[in-house]
Order: sequence, then structure tokens, then C-alpha cells
Amino acid sequence: MYEDKTLACVECGKEFVFSASEQEFYAEKGFQNEPKRCSDCRQSRKHDRRQQRTHREMHTVVCDECGAECQVPFLPKEDKPVYCDECFAKKRESGY
Repeated sequence: MYEDKTLACVECGKEFVFSASEQEFYAEKGFQNEPKRCSDCRQSRKHDRRQQRTHREMHTVVCDECGAECQVPFLPKEDKPVYCDECFAKKRESGY
């Protein structure tokens, strides 16, 4: 049913094969679009995103539940409570 297709990467312009098995996988997952990047460029983008996550600016806050000082990767808003990892996990388990 599926046949290998040759596509061009939007990042580097290199041609790559979108195999029949990959097409079948995409169809099973319900993906509508073909890949736009070759595997090297996809891996590079994943690596870049991971690097961005590990280099996020952290903000020191006090947990609204237990009062412990903790770090969060976002700037808290005054009208919303902020929880440490432990208290957040407990709230999540209890369904908030």
C-alpha cells in the first residue's frame, strides 16, 4: 500500500527517504503531515530543545502548601499558588 518517497529537508535541503514503514507508522498514529526534516536535522532540533530546557532561568519561591523554599522554571503570578515538587505531586494525586 505504501511506497518509499524521497523528500527534501526544509533545514538543510538534503534529500531523505520517507520509507513505507514510516508512512504506515504515521498513519497509525493519525499524523496528517509528512516529515519536513531529515533525521539529522530532527535530532539536532531535539537536542537544541533539551539544551534550552536545561538552561532555563529558575526562580526561587516559597511553597504555598508547606512553606519550603524551592525553584521553579517560571515567574510566578501573585494571584496563583506555587508548590514545591512534593506538594505539587500530592495535589495532583488527590485531583487538586
